[in-house]
Amino acid sequence: MKEIVVLSGKGGTGKTSIVASFAALAQSKVLADCDVDAADLHILLQPVVKEEKEFWSGQVAFIDEEKCTECGLCQELCHFGAIKDFEVDPTSCEGCGFCYQVCPVDAITMKDSMAGHSFISETKYGYLCHARLGIAEENSGKLVALVRQNAKLIAERENLDYIITDGPPGIGCPVISSLSGASLALLVTEPTLSGIHDLERVIGVCRHFGIPALVCINKYDINQENSSEIESYCFNQGIEVISKIPFDNVVTEALIKRLPVVEYSDGRVSRGIENLWQITARALS
Repeated sequence: MKEIVVLSGKGGTGKTSIVASFAALAQSKVLADCDVDAADLHILLQPVVKEEKEFWSGQVAFIDEEKCTECGLCQELCHFGAIKDFEVDPTSCEGCGFCYQVCPVDAITMKDSMAGHSFISETKYGYLCHARLGIAEENSGKLVALVRQNAKLIAERENLDYIITDGPPGIGCPVISSLSGASLALLVTEPTLSGIHDLERVIGVCRHFGIPALVCINKYDINQENSSEIESYCFNQGIEVISKIPFDNVVTEALIKRLPVVEYSDGRVSRGIENLWQITARALS
């Protein structure tokens, strides 16, 4: 069983569209959406939820009105401004527990927080493991780890060859949680200044964790000078650019239809993604 994580360093590069097409192209796989803060792979794959579980993580302060003497100490000392009129705003509370420690009458308790939900779903392309983090909740890295664990259990149970993961953007905690221990990272970038900058950062994360990386330049022809700069940078870093996919409005049309582009069209974008999957699969073998 091999696990590939598709990352982008920034949002909007097209990695979810590519993962959706991989879902249609690949055999013997389970899919995982580790962008738990803003999961959207399910919008394209239209899954049927088979299992839903609450995700409990972190704590929130709670003030007992009967015990509270309204001395104001907690409100004065809360660094996050989460306590007003002797009530705790759960979206502002960081769960640090300082108010609990300083309350002179033990009127404050720390309660576990229901931070989101995890899902195991079925699509016409196979199983999809995904999740939804609650508004202003933390510990997205832990929820990502739970999504990956669910995907691995399914892959082992069904004897599947691949886990194909749609990773979160950026280089923060959820990216690290989705990347560590993976077999391969496919980095999707675009020929913009922010795309180049964030590609450099996510390559650094892959190197830190010892994960081999390949690069795909999406919409390469919107700025061929920047595409050449990306290719030169990757060459100097010893990283292979395995695909350059052209810009085409057909991708947007496929999104509107809620279909992977390889199922919507057999044009140059679809052929490029098909070739991209073949090269990626060989790299995983």
